[in-house]
Amino acid sequence: MGERVLMKGNEAVAEAAVRGGCRYFFGYPITPQNEIPEYMSRRMPEVGGAFIQAESEVSAINMVYGAAGAGGRAMTSSSSPGISLKQEGISYIAAAELPCVIVNMVRSGPGLGGILPSQGDYFQAVKGGGHGDYRMLVYGPGSIQEAVDLVYGAFGKAEKYRIPVMILGDGILGQMMEPVTLPEMLDVGAIPKKEWATDGTKSGKDRRVVNSLYIEADVLEGLNRRFKAVYERLKDETACETYLMDDAEVALTAFGTTARIAKSAAEILRGKGVKAGLIRPITLYPFPSEVYAACAAKKEIKKFIALELNSGQMVEDVRLAVNGAKPVEFYGRSGGNVMSPEEMAREVMKRL
Repeated sequence: MGERVLMKGNEAVAEAAVRGGCRYFFGYPITPQNEIPEYMSRRMPEVGGAFIQAESEVSAINMVYGAAGAGGRAMTSSSSPGISLKQEGISYIAAAELPCVIVNMVRSGPGLGGILPSQGDYFQAVKGGGHGDYRMLVYGPGSIQEAVDLVYGAFGKAEKYRIPVMILGDGILGQMMEPVTLPEMLDVGAIPKKEWATDGTKSGKDRRVVNSLYIEADVLEGLNRRFKAVYERLKDETACETYLMDDAEVALTAFGTTARIAKSAAEILRGKGVKAGLIRPITLYPFPSEVYAACAAKKEIKKFIALELNSGQMVEDVRLAVNGAKPVEFYGRSGGNVMSPEEMAREVMKRL
């Protein structure tokens, strides 16, 4: 067990990545995630790693491609518009089957938007924001401790499936401070060598190649089929938390920091005689559809209400999972406005 410290979310995420074996970080400044590259600029040299502030987000993600292709544990971070600029590179990374970790501390949008927190990048993260049929393993941490734990293990998950892993946070998670228990430093020397890595150890007919260009239709279709099989295996990573759902009649659902507010709203509602509970997806992709389907099958559950800091995105996956068995309603705020527990409870009462 590591030490217990008080840390800002962005810095805790960065330290967790270092302890999880990250030795290559490439980024570009954008609020509200700037503390991640700032922290990495100090920590990478201390652990024998490399930090580069690229000239743009496009450059940063392609540097991740290069480092990951050579077998290194590589990471980048940004916020909303910056992640949009990285989308082409993320698609290339997915096609080349390169493991890496990408952190998005979401800010309000669309466009340049503002620097306040949002959950408006859900679609982009879970539906594949770049071109082509690819997916990422996407986590939506609800606390700094959970973010630390997920980032620490994310590199191993990325390598297991040879895919990019995204941590979808927001400005609240990145900027607030909480006590966290940091994991022990991973021995990077114990990480197995990657047989596919273009590390210069093979030449001639044994030369290793990292590529995402396939001209022949049948070859590329075969690749997409193989990728689809990998994405199906991601279901083994599905994670979800339920709160007060044993006797619930109203199922609130939210992810990330909004779910913390929803927990308090559920308690307020119970004080008013409403048996409310909460379903919180931890993996946003794969989405924990089976949990929702099981709850929808319970006769006690009358309604689902999705609560999000956007105009309605995760609610679509909730509706697919519930599959018409029960009504699904939505309440959200945007522009950087964050709901209070009392506001949530009032809006839920209006929808009963």
